[in-house]
Amino acid sequence: MRKNPCPTCGTPAAWDRNPFRPFCSERCKLLDLGKWLNEEYRIPVADDESEGGETPQQ
Repeated sequence: MRKNPCPTCGTPAAWDRNPFRPFCSERCKLLDLGKWLNEEYRIPVADDESEGGETPQQ
């Protein structure tokens, strides 16, 4: 059986037949969701990008 570390607690989590994968449990899954909802995780954005995603022409 394949096992990977849980992203929340690091416990080896079964991959096959695990409804919470990649997490080891529903608790770890919900803790991770809570961090996203509380904006504790952020996706970095480059400072030089404009709002429209295009570089302004000069």
